Amino acid sequence: MDRQPSALELLQNKAARIWETEGLLQTPITIKARTLSTQEAIGNPEGDDFPLQKGKERLMEAEFLGSRGQAFTDQFGDFSGSLADVAAMPLANNFRRAVLVCAVNATARRLGLCDRTIHCRDKEPGQCAGLFSQHLSAQYGSPRIAQVGFQPKIIEALAKRFEMRVLDLDPDNIGTTRHGAPVEGPAKQMEVLDWADLWVVTGSTLANDTLGDFLGGKPVVFYGTTVAGAAALLGLERFCAMAT
Repeated sequence: MDRQPSALELLQNKAARIWETEGLLQTPITIKARTLSTQEAIGNPEGDDFPLQKGKERLMEAEFLGSRGQAFTDQFGDFSGSLADVAAMPLANNFRRAVLVCAVNATARRLGLCDRTIHCRDKEPGQCAGLFSQHLSAQYGSPRIAQVGFQPKIIEALAKRFEMRVLDLDPDNIGTTRHGAPVEGPAKQMEVLDWADLWVVTGSTLANDTLGDFLGGKPVVFYGTTVAGAAALLGLERFCAMAT
């Protein structure tokens, strides 16, 4: 039986078709990605437990004809090449995946296919989390929520309104309790997902190629800037209120 393409491979293929249709694949266009410092990326969000602040992740940023796109990743560096290079790139590690995600976000922004591709800053993550909580309540009522990815302001806001559990990969977070919500690791993933009525999933799952684990099960809402282009191209529900 032939292997089914991953969500990231589907994204790469769809983006390549769009780039070809728009006449961009063979043009001498260069995309550069660079890692952003914590201050550049999110300013001062009034907390010290964001993954960016702890040095576990960085934001990579691509610029394409004046439009920018970002991606969270734990493998970061610089890249320069054409869209044809990105379209043909084997997605063998998180750095290459982040390059693809940055490129998709920047080009989709330029082509008017998505918006809000630049991370919010300072007090905005907390403001976004409050709006997210209201949105989920209005759309889904009072579900039990599995949050995938440690985003402290979202945990704080959702835990006030919903019964929830959090899944994360960082050993420093696993086994802790944040605002009454237990933070659990990969060993508990199936249990937590089965328990929940609604999955709230970080866009960073795109860059580490686990996004497909959260499709086809319970209702899912992705959050953040990393998944901006993918949400538009793959038809995923996304919430991101304060990004630019």
